[in-house]
Amino acid sequence: MAVTSHLLPTYARVDLAFERGEGVWLMTASGDRYLDFTSGVAVNALGHAHAHMVKAITEQAQKLWHVSNLYRIPEGERLADRLCAATFADTVFFQNSGAEAIECAIKMARKYQSASGKPERYRIVTFEGAFHGRTLAALAATGNKKYLDGFGPPMPGFDQVPFNDLDAVKKAVGPETSAILIEPVMGEGGVRVVPHNFLRALRKLCDDNGLLLIFDEIQTGVGRTGDLFAYQHTGVTPDIMTIAKALGGGFPVGACLATAEASKGMTAGTHGSTFGGNQLAMAAGNAVMDVVLADGFLDKVKHNSLLLKQKLAELKDRHASVIAEVRGEGLLIGLRLVPPASELVDELRAEKMITVGAGDNVVRLLPPLIIDEDEIAEAVARIDRACTRLGQTHARAAKEKVAP
Repeated sequence: MAVTSHLLPTYARVDLAFERGEGVWLMTASGDRYLDFTSGVAVNALGHAHAHMVKAITEQAQKLWHVSNLYRIPEGERLADRLCAATFADTVFFQNSGAEAIECAIKMARKYQSASGKPERYRIVTFEGAFHGRTLAALAATGNKKYLDGFGPPMPGFDQVPFNDLDAVKKAVGPETSAILIEPVMGEGGVRVVPHNFLRALRKLCDDNGLLLIFDEIQTGVGRTGDLFAYQHTGVTPDIMTIAKALGGGFPVGACLATAEASKGMTAGTHGSTFGGNQLAMAAGNAVMDVVLADGFLDKVKHNSLLLKQKLAELKDRHASVIAEVRGEGLLIGLRLVPPASELVDELRAEKMITVGAGDNVVRLLPPLIIDEDEIAEAVARIDRACTRLGQTHARAAKEKVAP
């Protein structure tokens, strides 16, 4: 199939297209099978064509797709109830993406302070290396110059500080600060796990200064780290939490969860979404929750993540010239490389295994949460072969460089 020239060229797409998928596998039209360790960038939590999801979405599509939020949507009420029962939250707002969830969280934090009699408090402290989305507000929160270049002055209201630097956070907090926004694991920033003691210090700082603590769990949420949400094993509870990606298992859906106190300013008319929380999205979300909340599912994720990390640690020892570090939580794993990360991504694609890069010269491994031990063994074998070739290539290059 010819590559179209009519798509806006904002992606440097690989010349590879898939026709169908099954579990952890993707298939091209010509029949080539690829092991999927990208999961649509942490989206396809239940893999491809999961029977329960197919059934739920098909049944809902035969009834109602969309009526708008002018009316009650019982499917959304049920999903919100389930999310609140499983978390700290009292309220949920559904939208269509992670970036929209971040927008909701930003507005909610500002509105909370205004409703508390402090409208001057609108600024949010964020962290270097974070990624919160591509809207103008989310980009300003992210603070990455590469993404901001050419779009005019960044939206005001964000104070970015170095990662894991508590003194810098304390200096950034002032009379106009409303909240602190952080990812428990910085996925795009290189799968950097935020130390739990740092998160605890942020919680205390927020409590002492009347600020809200916002966790961006768009990439970590809905089982990716082995718990339903990453905050649940940190000992720290946020006031607001954004989720998306895995929540719909591939169907676009995002959500902003909050305590009743944090959301007290979000009254009728303060926020909205035409498509957010529609019946098809809610069917997808409830189907994902059916599977992820089933007895033993998250235990299996934890078991398989430990198994994968152990095998990757062995590869690191065997390929020290290629893999510098294995890091991450659950099935959100990063391989920090010695050579450019893009080279391993390419070598793995040659092995018919797809992965995705991240900051700090990292290759992310994001398999569907349903992966089994045999598939893990197959993935490790492919990574092993790719690292062997990459190590040999760089060894030859180094030898040629020093030759007289």
